[in-house]
Amino acid sequence: MLYLNDRDLREVGLDWPALVESVESTVRIMDSGDYAQPVKPYLRYNNPRNRIIAMPAYAGGEVNAAGIKWISSFPDNIQAGLPRAHSIIVLNNPATGEPSAILNSPMPSIVRTASISGLMIRYFIEARPLVRIHLGIIGWGPIGQYHFQMAAALYGDRIESIRIFDIRGADLSGIPPIYRDRIEVAKTWADVYRHSNIFITCTVSNHRYIDLPPAKGSLLLNVSLRDYKPEALASVKAIIVDDWDEVCRENTDIEQLHLEQGLTCEGTRTITDVVSRRCFADFAADEPIFFCPMGMAVFDIATAVYYVKIAREKGIGTELE
Repeated sequence: MLYLNDRDLREVGLDWPALVESVESTVRIMDSGDYAQPVKPYLRYNNPRNRIIAMPAYAGGEVNAAGIKWISSFPDNIQAGLPRAHSIIVLNNPATGEPSAILNSPMPSIVRTASISGLMIRYFIEARPLVRIHLGIIGWGPIGQYHFQMAAALYGDRIESIRIFDIRGADLSGIPPIYRDRIEVAKTWADVYRHSNIFITCTVSNHRYIDLPPAKGSLLLNVSLRDYKPEALASVKAIIVDDWDEVCRENTDIEQLHLEQGLTCEGTRTITDVVSRRCFADFAADEPIFFCPMGMAVFDIATAVYYVKIAREKGIGTELE
């Protein structure tokens, strides 16, 4: 099997258009029904804030792979100077079950997450052609920074302003010079929220803090799942999920909307509706769109397959026997 570590994956590099295309193709595979993905279990012990999540899946079509992502999330690691998340993906030959690759790095998971956001932005812009993007990101850890990289690579010519907020502060020294005059570190999350038409939450917050209704016509990418108080979203009609059964649990904002505001599966659309049926066009132009993705294993498998393919083409990684 091929073994790829973090250094190997960084050598493969980031081709954001190809990565977004990979997850878009996987959405279409899901819509065809050619996939299998059990609801992922959460392993908890000792500190209930910590969890290790098993994410098995099979994706057919051009992905044609089975596998599992085993990812830990220990929020307090940050105080100890350690990464919050650690992740490993194992790919299996779908015909024989033989392990074919191991990816020992958090990068595929981070990149998958940002690629899904990039896909949603693509369809949002298609449905509502924006003259300029006012991008807001809450949380400037690896997820937030990779979201900036993705947005800059795919939509940089449309970005007029970028506002960042992180309770620990945000180091912008790595920002390319071309964006330095368009980016600022805000003093509060509300400064970002009020002035963004594409707003992304990438936090590890242990409490909900957003208590204001969203700006009209904005796209809210709720990557970190637990940021909005239910009353802030009470009037939002356009609610998109990746999978209702996955996301309506584990104290997510969707679960709180279900419990406190009566949101049901029938009151939401899915990512397959966005891609295969272009459902964004069904909503009024001034309606905010709220996307809350739990994270689906089929996208991790597809992203891992992409990395393995490029690594083999370039001779990157270690072949194990």
